[in-house]
Amino acid sequence: MGRAICSGESPDVFFPSDGVGVLRAQKICAGCPVIEECLEYALANHISHGVWGGASERQRRRLQRRRQQERIQRSVDDRPAAVA
Repeated sequence: MGRAICSGESPDVFFPSDGVGVLRAQKICAGCPVIEECLEYALANHISHGVWGGASERQRRRLQRRRQQERIQRSVDDRPAAVA
């Protein structure tokens, strides 16, 4: 967190109530050296509010669903073929 650009910003910026606020937060995140770590932290801890790692709440939910579907597909693909 010490390297995060947001450490100098008001937390209110990252918990906006409208789409314009989300875009403002995402612009700040875009130049952050720890954007990926921040996003992974939010996903791993199921943080459902605010902008984390440049992703809105909705974007993180979509990413979580996509990752879940990929895990399911990999588990299906890794199953041994049925012997006839």
